[in-house]
Amino acid sequence: MNDWTTSHDRVLAQRHAEGWMFLIEAVRDMRTTGAIAPSSKALARALTGPLRAQPSRPLAVLEAGAGTGAVTRALIPHLSRGSHLDIVEPNPRFTARLDHVVATHPHLAGHAGKATVHQTCVEQLDTAHRYDVIISGLPLTNFPPQQVERIMARYMDLLHPGGTLAYYAYLGTRTARTLTASRATLRRHAAVDEIMTGYQRAYATGRWTVWANLPPAHVWHLQRPRTEMADRPAAHVGEDRR
Repeated sequence: MNDWTTSHDRVLAQRHAEGWMFLIEAVRDMRTTGAIAPSSKALARALTGPLRAQPSRPLAVLEAGAGTGAVTRALIPHLSRGSHLDIVEPNPRFTARLDHVVATHPHLAGHAGKATVHQTCVEQLDTAHRYDVIISGLPLTNFPPQQVERIMARYMDLLHPGGTLAYYAYLGTRTARTLTASRATLRRHAAVDEIMTGYQRAYATGRWTVWANLPPAHVWHLQRPRTEMADRPAAHVGEDRR
C-alpha cells in the first residue's frame, strides 16, 4: 500500500466519522446543528471566496458555527502569511473535533497560535478584534428573530469597514416549512426572512447557488460599508415569536 492510498483512506475514514458525528448531533439538537450532514467541498469553496479574493495580505478571519470543521479545513490553506483565524463553536463535542483539526492540519504546522478555537456563541465572543472576513455556518432560520438580529448586528460590528460576511441559506426549506410547520413556527421564520432580506438589500455584493450540497444552498456575501454613511437595516422584531 503506497502513501497516497493510506492518506486517501484516512481522509475517507475521517469524513465518514464526521458525517456520523454530525448526524448524531442533529438528532440530539436539530435547532442548533441545522443540518444532517457537514458542508460539501462546493459549499466550502463558495464560502471561502472572500479569502481567495485577497490572498496577498495578512487577514483576520472569524468562522462562526464551525461544526465538525468541514469549512475550517477548506479555509485554512487560504490563510496568507501573518493571518489569524478565530473559530467559534458552542457545541463541546464539535469544539473537541475542531481542536484536533487545528492541531493536525499540515498548513498550520509550525504556526502555533495562527488558529484559535473558542467554545462559545458568537454573540458572547469576548474580543476586541475586528475581522476582514467572517464565515458563518450558523442555522439562522432555526433561531428566534431577536437572536438572529443580535447575531447579524454582532457580525457587522466585528467586521472591519470593507470586510465581508459569507453565509448560506438552504434552498427549498420555505416550501417544506409551509407543508409541515405550525403557524407559530411559520411566523418565526417569516420574521427571520424579513431580517435577512433587510441585510441583503443593504449589504449584499453577491449570491451563488450551490447544488452540490445536502441540501443545496444559496451563499450570500455581505460587505460592511467602507464608511459609516450607510444605515443598518432597522429591526422589525417585537416580541420573541418562537
